[in-house]
Amino acid sequence: MRYRGVIFAMDGIICSTDRYHIKAWQKLADRLNVPFDVTVYNEQMRGLSRMDSLEVFLKHTGLTCSEAEKVALSAEKHGYVADMLEQLEPDDLSDEVRSTMRTIRRRGVKLGVGSSSTNVPTILRRLDLATFFDAVCDGNTVRHAKPDPEVFQRCAGFMGLTPSECLVVENANAGVQAALGGRFHCAALGDAKDNRLATYHLKTFADLAGIVD
Repeated sequence: MRYRGVIFAMDGIICSTDRYHIKAWQKLADRLNVPFDVTVYNEQMRGLSRMDSLEVFLKHTGLTCSEAEKVALSAEKHGYVADMLEQLEPDDLSDEVRSTMRTIRRRGVKLGVGSSSTNVPTILRRLDLATFFDAVCDGNTVRHAKPDPEVFQRCAGFMGLTPSECLVVENANAGVQAALGGRFHCAALGDAKDNRLATYHLKTFADLAGIVD
């Protein structure tokens, strides 16, 4: 199908920052003297907003906090991640991802980023991608995180396109749900590749070039 725009999730699609988030949650758990199960992050926290992921963390650690304490814990974890992200380098963007995005761009397709993360500007800067995309919509500019479709809808709007003209690329089930809720086609890979809601199921990022022609 001919798409005029492709909207990429950030974490796990363009660049995997999971290791930093996992280390940050573990560091927070260690300080609070509670256990942290990495599978909880992989299965339930990926793709969620800062506060939504904190709610999952609190549920599985059995902690009870006031709203003010939640805000403080979220900020603490975010600070850990922000510091770690400064370790990113352009080489952390794989040749497969770089070449595939360039191939799609050469076909006249607009490229955007739609992410619930507030770390997107830092990640793009560290990967030398700050001016690469036609539109970026992230947790700094939306009110509702995935699985709400707002981030994809606004990104499409920034590119001057409608949902029916765009393909969303996601690796999180919450993101697939957001795409479908916004009436986008969705190409899923990674942890979400078997999600039945997805329009396409990719084995590799490079497979995307065969869809966006």
